[in-house]
Amino acid sequence: MADDKTKRDFRDRDKVSADEDYEVRYFAKQHRISPEQVHGLIKEHGNDRKTLEREARKLRG
Repeated sequence: MADDKTKRDFRDRDKVSADEDYEVRYFAKQHRISPEQVHGLIKEHGNDRKTLEREARKLRG
């Protein structure tokens, strides 16, 4: 089930949900990597946004 975007409390802003396609697509577009790479990063490093951003930068070179 998709997130209810009318309920905004920002508690999970520091996480990237692999279950939410729009979050994966947004993160992928933001870091110029594929959604498949995002899923791989989440599987390998967890869903902490800062860690994923660091690892995404390494992927880009």
